Amino acid sequence: MQSKLSDIELIQQTLDGNQFAYADLVKRHQRFVFTLAMRFAKNREDAEEISQDCFIKAYRSLASFQGTSKFSTWLYTIVYTSAMTFLRKKRVDTTSIDDENVYLEVADTGGGYDNDTAEKRSRSYYVNKAISQLLPDDAAIITLFYNGEQSLEEIGTALNMEPNTVKVKLFRARQRLKEKLEKMLKGEVKELI
Repeated sequence: MQSKLSDIELIQQTLDGNQFAYADLVKRHQRFVFTLAMRFAKNREDAEEISQDCFIKAYRSLASFQGTSKFSTWLYTIVYTSAMTFLRKKRVDTTSIDDENVYLEVADTGGGYDNDTAEKRSRSYYVNKAISQLLPDDAAIITLFYNGEQSLEEIGTALNMEPNTVKVKLFRARQRLKEKLEKMLKGEVKELI
């Protein structure tokens, strides 16, 4: 059961030595941190590694949290910088033929009956698939704005950008998302948007 305490109260308790308070903070934010990490990493294992790294960094830096922004904004800044660092280290993009996703893509191209037809027709499936095809910055801005319900100012703080820059990037990211959806759905996108 998650605590009814605010993030600030949980942070103070954590700084006072209550490790269970930090566990509550992690539980409260882990799903969205993982979702944001997935937007960058594109695979579950890397996203889990980034998420875990973020919570460790946040714990070590908790005393430096000044409370001038929401804790979630501060935490998403850590996610963004951690993901960018992780991706730079993993820049060489190689795909093994043993990779599970490659096998699934090859298996899916055979045509015929698709077991996941019902899931693939859902709006969230197509939207998430289109978001995963965006550049990491575009995916992060869309995820923070819609899933994280962050304001332009909060996204700007998290991504170290001016709010007006975020607004322009969000507009452009929406356009690219629409293009991806149109390609995937060939005209059916008007019903989704």
